[in-house]
Amino acid sequence: MTTLLPEGRLVYGMQLPIQSQSTIYAEPWEADASADDLRRIAQAADRAGFFYVAVCDHIAIPADRAGSMGTAWWDTIATLAWLAGLTERVRLLSHVAVLAYKHPLQTAKAWSTLDQVSGGRAILGVGSGHVEGEFDLLGLDFADRGRLLDEAIDAVRAAFTDEFPVAKGPQWPFEGCGQRPRPVQVGGPPVWVGGSSKPALRRAAERGDGWLPQGPVTQEAVDFIRAHRAATRGDDPIDIGAIAGPVYVGEPDWDTGPCLSGPAEKLAHVLKKYSALGVGQVQVRLRSRSVDELLEQIERFGDEVGPALSG
Repeated sequence: MTTLLPEGRLVYGMQLPIQSQSTIYAEPWEADASADDLRRIAQAADRAGFFYVAVCDHIAIPADRAGSMGTAWWDTIATLAWLAGLTERVRLLSHVAVLAYKHPLQTAKAWSTLDQVSGGRAILGVGSGHVEGEFDLLGLDFADRGRLLDEAIDAVRAAFTDEFPVAKGPQWPFEGCGQRPRPVQVGGPPVWVGGSSKPALRRAAERGDGWLPQGPVTQEAVDFIRAHRAATRGDDPIDIGAIAGPVYVGEPDWDTGPCLSGPAEKLAHVLKKYSALGVGQVQVRLRSRSVDELLEQIERFGDEVGPALSG
């Protein structure tokens, strides 16, 4: 198991806009944004010291969910691989990949390749999935999604570790076949497990290198992960994350809705409270009315808030 996060410092990341446009969080300007806008945003995050940029994972949205979720969900690997060639330092995260949607050898090949072309910057965030209609479209049993994810994580890890891996199934047994390129990171890209249900917390503790919560982080959840980790993995460390929600650097002169806003010192003070829970990385969603305003917010967060999160 591999941990990435530095000790004694709270690092920050962001889910990229444009590539997913759920009505829950998409800004109005994203509907007409371009791939070049996404490039500019990812490169700004790279310059601003963001630890990662994240891309979502959906195959096709059923019509009965399209009203709330939209249908704009860019391909995870294609988008991250493109961004790998446009950035230098920022890590590339899936938040989150639904591993049941693909054979584990397909997943391992894609992520080993991404790790190669990015120079070892890939992070495989995984989850069990939540759109039942999407499972139906792919001929998968939604009720079995947890077991499928557990098996997929183990099989992908086997392929990351050995050129000729062995997996015993029952859904995806394989042996006697090899894969290259090999990942740059020893043991392959770290696996960060998403979700906040008890099964997800157990999965993160037993199989993950990190935890990506869905919703607020509680001390109870962190304590559960650490206790279950100790019981199943001994002293193996684990990277704990948090989602801060909407943030605006400075005093907005427009209605941002519920949002953490104000001077950098205030934002840093609030965000550093996550450290007391044992959190090492926090995901922020910077509010904006245009791509240019988002670029300015990213730069200000990196220049003014980021340095205050250390120590």
